[in-house]
Parts: sequence; C-alpha cells; structure tokens
Amino acid sequence: MGLSILDWIVFKNPMANEYYPFGDMYNLPYEVGYKLSEIILGFVAWFLNLFVHDNLWSQWLVSDVVMNVLAIILLVVVIFGVGFIVNLTMIWEERKILGRLMDRRGTQVGPLGYFQCLGDGLKTFMKENIAPKAIDKKIYWWGLALVIGTSVLLACMVPLSGRWFIADYKVGLLILFGMFALAPFLILCAGWAQNNKFSLIGGMRAAELMISYEVPMLIILASSCLLAGAYGINDLVQFQNDHLWFVIPEIIGFFTFFVCAIAESERVPFDLSEAEAELVEGWQTEYAGMKWGLIMLADYFRGYVACAFIVLLFLGGWAMPFAGTDTWYAEIWFLFKVCAVFAVFIWARGAFPRVRTDQIINIGWRVLMPLSILNLVVVVAIKLMGWM
Repeated sequence: MGLSILDWIVFKNPMANEYYPFGDMYNLPYEVGYKLSEIILGFVAWFLNLFVHDNLWSQWLVSDVVMNVLAIILLVVVIFGVGFIVNLTMIWEERKILGRLMDRRGTQVGPLGYFQCLGDGLKTFMKENIAPKAIDKKIYWWGLALVIGTSVLLACMVPLSGRWFIADYKVGLLILFGMFALAPFLILCAGWAQNNKFSLIGGMRAAELMISYEVPMLIILASSCLLAGAYGINDLVQFQNDHLWFVIPEIIGFFTFFVCAIAESERVPFDLSEAEAELVEGWQTEYAGMKWGLIMLADYFRGYVACAFIVLLFLGGWAMPFAGTDTWYAEIWFLFKVCAVFAVFIWARGAFPRVRTDQIINIGWRVLMPLSILNLVVVVAIKLMGWM
C-alpha cells in the first residue's frame, strides 16, 4: 500500500470479512465497531508504514482477523456504552418523576438535572474503600463482583432490535431468565459474608422474596413461549408483530408478571432486602463507597432488564404498529417502551408503602402463583382452539 492514509483506511462491508461471526445476520453494533477498528488500525498501520515501507506489521494490522477481533471488542464497548447511558437515563427519570409525585422539582444539576447522576458517581468513587475485618473476604468480594457482573451482562445481552444484539442465541429468553435467577443466591452469599446480622437478614429476605416470585414469572414466560411456539426473542417479537401483542390474550399474565418484575428488581414496595428503616441498608450495609455505588447501578441494570422482559413478552418488543420490526428507529422505539414501563415502576414506588415479609410471601404463593397457572390454562385453551 502507498503512503497516503486513505490507502490504509478503506471502509469495507463488515459482512464481507472472512471471520464475520454472525453468519447472514446483520449486526449494527458490530458494524460501528468495525468502522472504528478500521480507523484505529488503519491509522496505526499508516503511521508505521511511514517509517518502514511495506512492513509486515502494517499489513497484519489491517488483516481480516485483527479487524474482526478489535471489532468484537468495540462491539461490546458500544453495547455497554448504550446500556450505561440508558441506565443513567432511568435514574434521572426516577428522580424527576418522584420529585413531581412529592411536589418538588427533583434533581436540577445540568440540563434538566441529567448530570446529577454523574456527580453522585464521582462522589461515591472518591469515598474511602472500607471493608470490615471479620468478613469472609473471598465471598465478600466475589459476591459483590458477581452481583454487579451478572447484572451488567444481562443488560448487555438484551437485544434492542433484530439488528442490535451481542450474540445470536436461539433460546435467548431462557438464557436471560436463568441469569436473572442467579441474584437470590449471590445476594444471600454476599449478605452472609459480611458478618453482620442486618446484612444476613437482608440477604435471607432477598432470597425468599425472589424465589417466591421467580416461579410465577417462569410459568408466565413458558406461557408466552408456548403461545409463540418459540424460545427465541426475535421469533417472539415477530409473532406478536404478525398477530397480536400478548398483553391482550395474556392480560392476567401481564399484570402478574408486572408485579413479579417489581419484586425481582427489589423495588418499593418489595424492597425488604434493603429496608433501611429496619435493617440499616440490608444486605448492602457493609459495602461502602464505590462498592455501594456499583451495587445501586446494578440494581438499575436489573430494573432495566425486568422492564425489557415485560416489553418483549407482552408489548411487542421493538415492533411498532403499522410499521413492523425493521424500522430504522426500532431501537429507540424499544427503549421508549422500556422507559414507559419503568415510569409505572416509579409510580408504584411513590404510591405504595413497603409490604411486610409475610404479606409478600403470601402474595407470591397464594395470589400470583394461581394467577400464573390460570394464565397458562388460558394460553393452552387459545392454542387448542387455534385462535393464534
């Protein structure tokens, strides 16, 4: 190649790369990452070629295999970046809506108060990193890392459209729900490792609450998959686009799943695992500074995933009425639905008091469990009658 930088930065079709990892499926984040990798690697290769003309290192840097590796890394960065911005937006949304519900303005730092989240993150980052002496260090740190890591991974695995995904998994709903269900065990371990009775009680509360509400969620998830005849997220969304959003035939399952999702996200009125009025800060008591900040961020990631579940299972995913699933703004439409569902989560937090532990368990097993089974019966009847 020549000495001009345009000889090294040549934008190609990412799907033409020999090592393209998604087969015949177009992936928008991968294309963004591929274009960035072409710019970065092309510039470095051009710079090296100025000193040593036609050197092997420059040729290697712009080869298909190196381009693909960096594109995959940047794909993950792009998806995480979008998820992080959505997370900050949901925190901002909650502060503004709660402020209005309490007859106040809410946060006002930056444009419309959006920069308050960044200020709080900087504040927690600058605090001293303190850990008690009598803790089980391995479980204390690994529990924290896994709670945060699985929450972030879940948020990144949620596809925003048929072209915005991190991997093409045919049983995506089961994978997402399986990872979503890891939280009770991890939180219980983290609460036990702190050698603090309030943390232990908080961890036990979180485990019993989440287990009680995961079973109805799983039954409703199975009902939606049965109705669509598939486990894949794309298939589920396409089926709703071709027929009917599942919120109509599964109206019982929709409201049941909605309540379960609030509980699984550890949000008021189901935040017994924190319950600062009773347990200081629950299972998070001995996690200070940035550790606590990351836990709170992970909670919002889980809230985002819970809202995404509702949108995917009942509200058509990224499908838009009269426009289909292949619109250029599909990702924006999906995130708008997610934020709208989260607004109802916020309204529930501002409207309802915390529920007692025994009441939560009774609601989960005696009310939501029968309703989820009833929803399954309705779905089976619909399939047998051939209505969908």
